Amino acid sequence: MNFEEHAAKPLLAAAGIAVPESRVATDEAEAEAHAAAIGACVIKAQVPTGKRGKAGGIALAGSPGEARAEARRILGLKIGDHSVEKVLVEAQVPIAREMYAAILNDAESKGPLLLFSPEGGMDIEEIAEAHPDKLLRLPIDIRHGLARRTLLEALPAADGVDADGVADLLMALYQAYRGNDAELLEINPLVLTEDNRLVALDCKFTLDDSGIKRQTEIAEAGTPDKLTALETRGKAAGLKYIELEGEVGVLANGAGLTMTTMDAVRHYGGRPANFLEIGGEAYTLGKEALALVLDNPNVKSLLINFCGAFARCDVMTEGILAAWKEVKPDLPVFFTIHGTGEDEAVAMVRAELGIEPFDLMDDAVKAAVEAAR
Repeated sequence: MNFEEHAAKPLLAAAGIAVPESRVATDEAEAEAHAAAIGACVIKAQVPTGKRGKAGGIALAGSPGEARAEARRILGLKIGDHSVEKVLVEAQVPIAREMYAAILNDAESKGPLLLFSPEGGMDIEEIAEAHPDKLLRLPIDIRHGLARRTLLEALPAADGVDADGVADLLMALYQAYRGNDAELLEINPLVLTEDNRLVALDCKFTLDDSGIKRQTEIAEAGTPDKLTALETRGKAAGLKYIELEGEVGVLANGAGLTMTTMDAVRHYGGRPANFLEIGGEAYTLGKEALALVLDNPNVKSLLINFCGAFARCDVMTEGILAAWKEVKPDLPVFFTIHGTGEDEAVAMVRAELGIEPFDLMDDAVKAAVEAAR
């Protein structure tokens, strides 16, 4: 779950990291009133995505009147897939230097990764390309946490920057990352002010979806991903469905098997049209699941992959075949079935559909990819 800046910054403040005074406005009059109270300010579009400045969503305002005009211009802007419905009116800060700091989940090290650069104010990819020698990448063993001494020894040198102060801030950032079940907690820019303070001018926070139940109060301020019409239908039906841009429809049981099937589709040059994990619910939700996959107009072939473990293959297959008679698909379909109840399931597919399931998943995937072409 992503968070807009105004909802993310309180997490930094709670960890002892300084942030500018700011207030949220939903219309130009409210922005003007906030600017009158704050003084010289920045008007910032509030959407759960980056590159707001490049899209014209951030502007300086030296007076309440300017704040009103900029809020009027920014409200309603389209940034990425999001329409701006509110702005943050934030006090201007005298900047001496911009830096970058983040902690994120890292697949390579299988744990948290701390990123820091004394060169900030741009995307991390640009920092890595322009200043590779100034980018610290520090994997953290989550069992032992972040050691301040190790951090101090690893920090890249920067003129005029207090290493102790930066280390304290990064230690606090790590505690906020851990305490809030973050996937990502990023400050860009982290600024050194002219009066020698470290202040977070922006904050990007992504909450690990598996932590939502533990962080119910925080999650209330989050911005759930926008769902497509098919995803909304899937959610209403109790199905885990994600619409993608490919042509091979995927119907499998278990999240792991579904992801493996999607990876195999990509490996053989195809593109999955969806993620849909159905599991033992294939018997009762077969019709909804099948219709959901096939109602995507981009789907050119269907790949059904069942593996009987907790759920029997014959029970899942019986549910899909019952749905088949109602939905009546009219496109190439390819089955691969293994595990408990495999023989019975394969016999049902042969008898009722006249289709021979593939012995190997790879062969079924290759056939589905080829048919989609």
